[in-house]
Amino acid sequence: MKEIERHKLMLNFLKDRPFASVRDLEAVVEASPATILRDIAKLHAVGTVRKVFGGIAADVMAGRDRLAARPFEENQMLGVAAKTAIAEEAARLVRDGDTLIIHGGSTCYLFANLLARRNVRIYTNSMPLAAALWQNGSCHLTLAGGDLYREPGVLYDASSEPPEFYASKFFLGAQAITQAGMFESHPLIVRETEKLLARADEVIVLADSRKFGLRARHLVMHLTRINTLITDDGLSEANRKMMADAGIKVIIASKAPDSGS
Repeated sequence: MKEIERHKLMLNFLKDRPFASVRDLEAVVEASPATILRDIAKLHAVGTVRKVFGGIAADVMAGRDRLAARPFEENQMLGVAAKTAIAEEAARLVRDGDTLIIHGGSTCYLFANLLARRNVRIYTNSMPLAAALWQNGSCHLTLAGGDLYREPGVLYDASSEPPEFYASKFFLGAQAITQAGMFESHPLIVRETEKLLARADEVIVLADSRKFGLRARHLVMHLTRINTLITDDGLSEANRKMMADAGIKVIIASKAPDSGS
């Protein structure tokens, strides 16, 4: 069984219970404990589940907030075609020699991987993204400093000043978008974003159409601060008009058919 299939089965099993032990997961995916522990470590690293003693635990958040707080789960299980199309469209906006800021999130992760061997400079505070670029890339990579916060997968130092790093484009995802603005569920992501907004000429949000209508707790920015939105062709006319009224350029990435979407 492939890794992505095991992850999907493990996440489906966890939907109906708050905790799953390694022994439980052995029966679900028919894999060895060593393989399951490696899978748990990967799912924990990207924020899909919490690794706890003896197994994995579901996110404690409920309802739409819970969905919004798990960006990598959708990448593992749903919306892969849309997210890939958005990432590819974003990569077309990048020119060799560009200096970029890229935040975490499943779509930004896919996007950054497309730039791994490009002649670009990338600043990020995302550990999953940085690890992928370190392992697979040759681009110039600058990491944020500070402590690692495993739940959101970011490096953060509350006492630090904005970095001496200036970018032509700031790419970031969104956990929820409403008329009030762009929202995230973790306050550290909000604080780090606020530091970086003044360090980029253009703000580009990568968000699939399902992020419209979700809820998250913390306002990141008002819509008027966003220059460009790249989303998929599931965007409703009402939401397209909402973006246009805020002065946002909307790029629609047409996705290929995907049975998992």
